[in-house]
Formats: sequence, structure tokens, C-alpha cells
Amino acid sequence: MISVNTNIGAMAAIQNLRGTNSDMQTTQNAISTGKKVATAKDNGAIWTIANKMRSDVKAYDRVRESNERAGAILETAISASEAIMELLNEMKGKALAATQPGLSTPSQGALNADFIQLRDQITNIIANASFDGTNMVGATPASAISLGDAAGANSITVAGANMSLGGAVVTVTGTSDLSSVANATAALTVVNASITNVGTQLATWGAGAKRFEVHRDFVSKLQDALNIGIGAITDADLSKESARLQSLQVKQQLGIQALSIANSSGQAALSLFRN
Repeated sequence: MISVNTNIGAMAAIQNLRGTNSDMQTTQNAISTGKKVATAKDNGAIWTIANKMRSDVKAYDRVRESNERAGAILETAISASEAIMELLNEMKGKALAATQPGLSTPSQGALNADFIQLRDQITNIIANASFDGTNMVGATPASAISLGDAAGANSITVAGANMSLGGAVVTVTGTSDLSSVANATAALTVVNASITNVGTQLATWGAGAKRFEVHRDFVSKLQDALNIGIGAITDADLSKESARLQSLQVKQQLGIQALSIANSSGQAALSLFRN
């Protein structure tokens, strides 16, 4: 039936062309953004999943920052303890020399002066062994604490230790000296004990530093895995989108041609009334 009021062919051509234009818009968005799911209206479920994963990636940035800060605090404590160990080693040599029977008074005095200078330097090292206001080797030692996960539910803690003179680790006291053979013998005993204790503490902190390093590497790999997962569900395959765009462009041209043909049917109706 030929009608000038209802052009069924034109209606069908318009609907098809509208669908083609919509598909082209989707494909062009995918090409311009590089994503097949760029907004929630593209695919609400996938967008929500990807957004949650992105928030986890950002949260793990904070975990890494916390880990790096805790690691720096611990490294400061390790450096200070290694310096204390070097002083103790020198003090041991002085103390051993001062235990010799028949040592002259000037020599005893010289060894004692050196020993005292080395002893007091331990206190100076402890006073300066702070990072960002945290001191793991002071009289009231702080701990190095790192976030353990993106939820903030877990943490990694490496406890500090009091390296002050006369403490449980450095048993050399603030009054230890080499003013006599007896004092030198006593000083040698506490210096040897201190060397053993500091060595044990350094081994513990070394393991803690390794733990921070392993966790930092794990978090980095976890972020990579999350980013790969986000890309897998949201990134567009540009080779496919390019081929699809070319197909839709041809389809659009054919749709326009079909609409043109459908619109020309009115001319056919007019020809029926020509003489």
C-alpha cells in the first residue's frame, strides 16, 4: 500500500539508523577513552567492581608509604646500633689493655680518658637516632609500625629496644671506667655482655627490616595484579573497536541510503495522479 501519511519504510530506516548511531557513539567513546566501561551507565556492575579495585590500589599506596616510613625508622635504629657496636668494640680494646698488671698511672689514665669518651658517645648517638620524631633506641623506645593491609585491620610491628647506658642491652653504665685494674676488669665484663646483647638485637632488627622489605614487594605485586584485573574488565580492545567502527560507518551510510529511498516513496504516490 502506498500512503503519504504513514511511511513504514522510512520508520524502519530511522529506527535502524538510530540504533547504528547509538552503537557508533559507544564505539567512539571506547576508542577515545580506551575503555569499554568508562562510566557506570556503560555497565553498572562491572564499573562498581572496577571502582572497588581502584580504591584498593590507592589504599595500598598508603600501605606502601607506611611501610617505607616504618622501614626508615628501623634503618635509623639499626644504623645507631651498628655505631654503638663499633664503640663497644673500641671500648673492649681499651678495657682489655687497662687490665694489665703493672700499668703505669699515666697509661692507665690515658686509657680511662679514651674509654669515658667512647662511653659517653653512646648517649650522643641515642639522642640523635630519631626519624620523624620516632626513636627506637631511647630510654623509652618506640616501635616501627607499618600498615599491613588496605583495610587497616592488620599491622606489622618491630619493637624498639633501650640502648641507653646501664640498660638491659647495653649493660655498660654511665659510671663504668678504667681508673684501676679492678674497674677495668669489671668494665671488660659488661662491655663483652653489651657486645653480645647488641649483636642479638641487631639480628632481630635485621629480620624485621627484611620483613618490611618482603611486604613492600608483595604490596607492589598485589597492586600490579589489581591493575591488570581492572584493565581486563574495563579496557577496550582497540583493534576490535577499530574494525567495529569501520563496519558501523558502512552500516550508517547504508541506513542513510535506505532512508532516502523510503522518503522517495511519496514521489511514487504523486506519479499516480499525473496525466
